[in-house]
Amino acid sequence: MRPNRTKQLLAEGKVALGSGLGQFRSPEIPKLYAAAGLDWTFIDTEHGCFDLETVQDLIRTALLTTLTPIVRVADLQYSLVARALDMGAEGIIFPRVESPELLERAISWTKFPRRGIRGFGLAAPQVGYKSHTFQEIIDHLNENVLVVLQIETQTAVNRCDELLSVPGVDVVMVGPADLSISLGVGGQFDHPKMIETISGVIDCCRRHGVYPGIQCRTLAMAKGWKQRGMKFIGCGNDIAFLWEKVRETVEQLNA
Repeated sequence: MRPNRTKQLLAEGKVALGSGLGQFRSPEIPKLYAAAGLDWTFIDTEHGCFDLETVQDLIRTALLTTLTPIVRVADLQYSLVARALDMGAEGIIFPRVESPELLERAISWTKFPRRGIRGFGLAAPQVGYKSHTFQEIIDHLNENVLVVLQIETQTAVNRCDELLSVPGVDVVMVGPADLSISLGVGGQFDHPKMIETISGVIDCCRRHGVYPGIQCRTLAMAKGWKQRGMKFIGCGNDIAFLWEKVRETVEQLNA
């Protein structure tokens, strides 16, 4: 059973870089991401268009590389979390979290007893076709699944200390798009209100020993937040990378 490389990088004090995957159903994308040097990808089942079979194919392909496959579930429901993990996801992103009580329940779905209530439904592919005891599998996965909480609203920001007091959160990933809308400055990612609010989330993470992260739309934005102390940084996604490069090429050829 392989260790969670992204968790290792973060524990070593390094920055873990990733990107979203939500439009292209090709298993080549995880291989491309890994070859480019990304550490993780989040497979988006909240805003993405994938069915379960596609999610499984993307996860399985990622597991053949150094890339950590993380699934952003559409909602905080046991069945969505458990099935993603049973397909081999090495992490879960919980979107739109505002309730510490619901977060605590959701985290319990990512852990086997006695640390949680996840049911055991694994087969040979999930353990690399190796022979392991139940206890070895349970101990390994309980330690290696990455739990990512998204902060996306003013309410979540106000409750940041409460949310991060819930045991089991590894990473906070700020969602700037929804957060900017909630703050009344939609799409203004460099607005002073955004900078101050996100900086406050970083401070909260440091108080609670949680790694701060953010999903960015542009390289400049990602570089800026890296300099401000973010450790789990996503930049762009599959469709954005292709669109930006095609547009740049056409503009330059037409110049």
